[in-house]
Amino acid sequence: MSKLDLSLARLRRYTRAGARWARLLARGRPAPGVRVFYGHDQVPAPGERAAGGTAKAQKLSGRFPNSPSDFSVLYLGSTWLPRDLEPLLRLARRRQIPVVVNQDGVGYPGWAGEDAEAVNRPLRRALLAADHVLYQSAFSKRSADLFLGEARGSCEVLPNAVDVNHFTPGETSPANGPVLLLGGDQTQAYRLELALRTLATLLSRHPDARLLVTGRLVSPAEPLIDELGLRSHVELVGEYAQRDAPGVFRRAHLLLHTKVLDPCPTLVLEAMATGLPVVYPASGGTVELVGDEGGVGVPHPESWELDEPPEPEALADAVGLVLADLAGYASRARARAVERFSLEPWLERHSVLFSELASR
Repeated sequence: MSKLDLSLARLRRYTRAGARWARLLARGRPAPGVRVFYGHDQVPAPGERAAGGTAKAQKLSGRFPNSPSDFSVLYLGSTWLPRDLEPLLRLARRRQIPVVVNQDGVGYPGWAGEDAEAVNRPLRRALLAADHVLYQSAFSKRSADLFLGEARGSCEVLPNAVDVNHFTPGETSPANGPVLLLGGDQTQAYRLELALRTLATLLSRHPDARLLVTGRLVSPAEPLIDELGLRSHVELVGEYAQRDAPGVFRRAHLLLHTKVLDPCPTLVLEAMATGLPVVYPASGGTVELVGDEGGVGVPHPESWELDEPPEPEALADAVGLVLADLAGYASRARARAVERFSLEPWLERHSVLFSELASR
């Protein structure tokens, strides 16, 4: 996208926000009923690319359409907080509109470095203003309690969910391989490097192994691919929309998820629902999602001060364990996703919560 396109997009966004605030200020307290605003004038349409807070809003908006100027519930995803957070929270407080925060992760020094407090400041503002907090995992709550403070309103742990009717196993497994998938966006350089080095280690045991790498890359992949001699074993898939996601997963045999201290990655649930077992660093909320059935976690040093992922050799060994019982792990991963993380109960819990809060 060119600088002109970015400037025009920014101008349109500001214009929409200005018009919304004009309508908001002209109204009084909202009428009875549940109408939800997600903090942004536009929510990704079904099937469009979405991640983090946008993915939660995308799922919810199918049942609770985005209502920017006449809302009775303000729903904020911690990874998609609006630029006008402060005035929105003041408006909600003045008009007694309940605030729900879906809390994901926090800024900790090992990830955010010196910017940790700058990352946490708006998260803390939203969480402490919330009438109800939905923590995406027990790990999310522990980390938020430590870095943001304990919620002042009510709270619960409600893991992310996956549409198990959209994310389904393919009719057949990929013919060649094994094929590993490094999914999502590679927003930390170590995640891609670790996956590539794991693949290089695995090739001595599985010479036809391949790695699919999706999403945005914060560091170029080609230099390390060439250094490790992986040019014919790695495919850079790029970004994909939600409507295309199942097809991406079905190209692989398992998900190699290299992020440490991940609060509650929906990517992992999508993989499990598609019948992909998960090999991952055994930390964060990923442990709560995968359990013993859905894959193999690899222990590693855990610290808020430094991200220390497992060694590539340990991850390659875990991949070997999964491949030795691939059909069993695939079946158990799918069953766990269906039984514990299906979308409909997640939507229903939101429906009950919104009704309770809006009727106060």
